[in-house]
Amino acid sequence: MATYVLAIDQGTTSSRAILFRPDTSIAAVAQREFPQHFPASGWVEHEPEDLWETTLATCREALDKAGAAARDVAAIGITNQRETTVVWDRASGRAIHRAIVWQDRRTAPLCARLKDEGHESLFTARTGLILDPYFSGSKIAWILDNVPGARARAERGELAFGTVDSFLLWRLTGGKVHATDATNAARTLLFDIHKGEWDEDLMRLLGVPRSMLPEVRDCSGRFGESDAALFGAPVSICGIAGDQQAATVGQACFTPGMVKSTYGTGCFALVNTGDAPVASRTKLLTTIAYQLDGRRTYALEGSIFVAGAAVQWLRDGLGIITDAAATGQLAEDADPTQQVYLVPAFVGLGAPYWNPDVRGALFGLTRGTGPAELARAALESVCYQTADLLAAMRADWPQADGAETVLRVDGGMVASDWTMQRLADLLAAPVDRPVVKETTALGAAYLAGLAAGVFPAPAQFADLWRVERRFAPAMSEPLRKAKLAGWREAVTRLVMPVG
Repeated sequence: MATYVLAIDQGTTSSRAILFRPDTSIAAVAQREFPQHFPASGWVEHEPEDLWETTLATCREALDKAGAAARDVAAIGITNQRETTVVWDRASGRAIHRAIVWQDRRTAPLCARLKDEGHESLFTARTGLILDPYFSGSKIAWILDNVPGARARAERGELAFGTVDSFLLWRLTGGKVHATDATNAARTLLFDIHKGEWDEDLMRLLGVPRSMLPEVRDCSGRFGESDAALFGAPVSICGIAGDQQAATVGQACFTPGMVKSTYGTGCFALVNTGDAPVASRTKLLTTIAYQLDGRRTYALEGSIFVAGAAVQWLRDGLGIITDAAATGQLAEDADPTQQVYLVPAFVGLGAPYWNPDVRGALFGLTRGTGPAELARAALESVCYQTADLLAAMRADWPQADGAETVLRVDGGMVASDWTMQRLADLLAAPVDRPVVKETTALGAAYLAGLAAGVFPAPAQFADLWRVERRFAPAMSEPLRKAKLAGWREAVTRLVMPVG
């Protein structure tokens, strides 16, 4: 019997491969970074061959580290940076342009034009998204309009589109399978999340031919087999999910009302809303959390653009720390009488504000403000933004209001005990940090292992989830309210400046 499940975690700055055992423990990890390309202001690109080559190399390296062969792997699962867009030639498998990354803003004029023409309500009603360059649809349109001959080739059926999962699946199967899963399809601005199918009206508005689009499948199921030449024998590919949805699965958030929040460069919080999509009134996104056996489970999602990036700014921009891990002790040593607020709108504000034009600001500075107070402000900014998201979720979904919220957390920032305690204090809710912190990769492994018979049904898999530490709120209610009021005042001053 095969011993492992291989998870491919293809991210924005690196590709990783992790071998999981049936008890969810990790047998081997391999990781490789790849170059970022910034050809113009606001443009972010990846070379698709870099994504493929680092993925293949890390898979082989992880197998080597574990002393494993293809026959020892029951299945492969894929999770990926969402919204990043690849268009490739069906005959050669080569991309016709660099991948346009989710962070890229070049399609803002197209999105603005569609808004001005009154189309945003249609896009939101069918996709749960807003008209923003963040999502894949406008990126496809840009490639077709700016690569010579691309639109004519697409109309002839010669080109394929995919988010990174779909591109990797194509390469892994030697060009035999052009497919994606429902969670990645839900981030394209082209997919009706209620009907579970590509939408003809939205394709027409964005000028994307239907022939380019992949088949949409469940997150867990047989997608195909890897080419035998890649690993020495074929391996079944049995799971796909976008990174934030994979983390939701890896955190075993299978029950409506459960919330997970991932803290990396940015922060992404999702609340499971069950089998009913919830239309947001607070500028959250309605999305698909996962799809199993043809049944869609929905979520409300809030995106924070700057989380760990605020700590990077302290290190690389201001030079007041040399190691991110130092921020917790600095924050602990900060003068409690100073109320310094950092609104880290370095690239605008995400949910629930969705204001791309504002920029970051510091409030409450005094002559006594130093590195400790700035470190505390940076860490607290992540906690305040999370509080904004949870408040928006409760406003959108009354079922979440009044029920005890337990936030399951993952990502690099959760290693900071100080930050997690302050998060619990400002949320007035427990924060659970899991034993297995590689929850995104674990989610991909679970979806693949579920289809391959390695892992049990969701309810039983949830029993395998273990908390490493629970952070219980300990801050007094008057102090919590005062700090949150100060944050709201800072954001208001930034978003709606006086004068």
